[in-house]
Amino acid sequence: MALISVFVSLGSNQQREFHLAQGLDELQQHFGDLLLSSVYESPAVGFNGPAFFNMVVGFTTELPLDALAARLRDIELHHGRPSDAVKFSSRTLDIDILTYADWHGRFATLSLPRKDLLSYAHMLLPMAEVAGAMLHPGGADDYQTCWRQFSDTAQRIWTVDYQWQGRVISQQGSIIWPEAAAMVLPAELPGELWQPLTSND
Repeated sequence: MALISVFVSLGSNQQREFHLAQGLDELQQHFGDLLLSSVYESPAVGFNGPAFFNMVVGFTTELPLDALAARLRDIELHHGRPSDAVKFSSRTLDIDILTYADWHGRFATLSLPRKDLLSYAHMLLPMAEVAGAMLHPGGADDYQTCWRQFSDTAQRIWTVDYQWQGRVISQQGSIIWPEAAAMVLPAELPGELWQPLTSND
């Protein structure tokens, strides 16, 4: 099978630094080179709970969609996520498939691209950061354009200081939405913050 480009979101609001780093370690172990967004903090959505750390990760895989979903589910379970976890609740580690190549539609239990990708700042902003020029499957706009059009100022999100494997992934306050005077777009970010991390780094 040819290599498929995949983007997933990672989130945690329980021991956030630890579980996010462990999730990245396992993704690197299984899939090799990773493309990482900044790490963002945002309030919990849909329930009262601690704030989340979120990011988007890109990689390639030969796994069919169902096998990929199962692999990611195993990583979640390995980090203590209950198999019967309700939708809006705290998470040690949450991994959601956002896109799988340019697939568009319903596939078994998955909708692709993820149906709320364009609705939540904690998914859309990091996606625009790492894949800004990529067209949203089934739509006419790329992710930078989608983010420029995002207008839900009730959703708050900001970057945090975060390192993984000794390398700076993000810096606190480089993006703050919506309090910043102007919406900061990925093209304006310092270039070193969104270079791919390779398995040899």
